Amino acid sequence: MTDDARCAYDAWHAGFDVDAGAEAPWHRMVLAHLRPLDGARMLEIGCGRGGFAAKLAETTAAARVCGVDFSRTAVAMAARHGRAGGHPQLAFAVGDILTIPYRDGAFDAVVSCETVEHVADPARAVRELARVLRPGGMLYLTTPNYLGIMGLYRGYRRLTGRPYTEVGQPINRLTLLPRTVHWIRAAGLTVRAVDGHGHYLPAPGRPPVELALPTAAQRLLRAFALHSLVVAEKV
Repeated sequence: MTDDARCAYDAWHAGFDVDAGAEAPWHRMVLAHLRPLDGARMLEIGCGRGGFAAKLAETTAAARVCGVDFSRTAVAMAARHGRAGGHPQLAFAVGDILTIPYRDGAFDAVVSCETVEHVADPARAVRELARVLRPGGMLYLTTPNYLGIMGLYRGYRRLTGRPYTEVGQPINRLTLLPRTVHWIRAAGLTVRAVDGHGHYLPAPGRPPVELALPTAAQRLLRAFALHSLVVAEKV
């Protein structure tokens, strides 16, 4: 990632508070699928301002939770939040998902929420996630999935010459669930579970409106949900 990209993300993160509740749809999906982490070493890469890393430290039995982000501003905010929470097993560092600053097999579990779509080479990022997992370790990767209505809307905006961004982020790669699964398998990991949540209608001048679908319909259509999770194992 370039210095220009770092500066852009420093400025972007400075416009937000720490997501202390960590209750986004992708956070809830990861928590629902986490395997027991007693004594584990866990990495959250693309940890942003640190809310979810702190929640993982608080709610799991992991021995170590490392939060890493490309943005120095985000990491500074995360470190302050972590110190205030009093979690001794929680640490933060600046690092690039394309060259993760840890040795091969360093972690029992790696979490990456809504990150690989915001880097220059998502496939390389996934290979790095696989590299730092130990054999038997688990990856929990969430990305947007533009197979549904929001994908059509994104295409419409492109055709009409209007850029599409995810909450104003500087880099916004197109991600589709089948493409994400392909990256994971190409990195040598075995997919263990796939989940999805959230169907939306675009609304001009305001955030998309989530459709209130029955639970059975949500399950049936989860391959087309905007928020996707893939759980994979390094066999």
